[in-house]
Amino acid sequence: MTSLVITGTDTGIGKTVVAAGLTQALGATYWKPVQSGLEEETDTEVVARLTGQPVLPEAYRLTRPASPHLSAEAEGVEIDPTRLVLPQGNGVFVVEGAGGLLVPLNRQMLYLDLFARWRAPTVLCARTALGTINHSLLSLRALREARVPVVGIVFVGDPDPEVEATICNFGAVTHLGRMPFMETITSDVLASTVASTLDLDRIRQPLEQMP
Repeated sequence: MTSLVITGTDTGIGKTVVAAGLTQALGATYWKPVQSGLEEETDTEVVARLTGQPVLPEAYRLTRPASPHLSAEAEGVEIDPTRLVLPQGNGVFVVEGAGGLLVPLNRQMLYLDLFARWRAPTVLCARTALGTINHSLLSLRALREARVPVVGIVFVGDPDPEVEATICNFGAVTHLGRMPFMETITSDVLASTVASTLDLDRIRQPLEQMP
């Protein structure tokens, strides 16, 4: 069993597309433990549609599009971290968080606390837009202080080499590539984009080293 965690500096930054691309490229199984918001296509449904790879059911499916703790409370539910354990089985699992690192799961636990329990190799996704230096460096510091192993950072958006280099320099983090915005995303487009923009060898390396 090998798990790769995908997290982000914020919500709506393209983290699910990155997770889908890595699920496809690694021949992995995808799991999103908590889904908040069911009105539109869920992240699990997006990944299944784009990749054709196996997906696991969410531990929690919550109707309200909000922080998981608020969505759960609106339904009279409290998210139980003991249900959020990494999947067991053969092969690679790509596990996607929700929003940023300091998003609460319940009134006692943040996503970062869960990642600290897991200690799985983690990829941080970040925008290239204004404000990303602050968000990215804060996220990297939080991951390191929690002793979460960071594989590197994937940028999403238009190229901004100076900003990307600044983050990697100050954050002492590996640049894993930059995925552009894609107006139309199909399975073939996703596969070719990931293959041409992301450093898959570096992403695979910590997975191959795991027992």
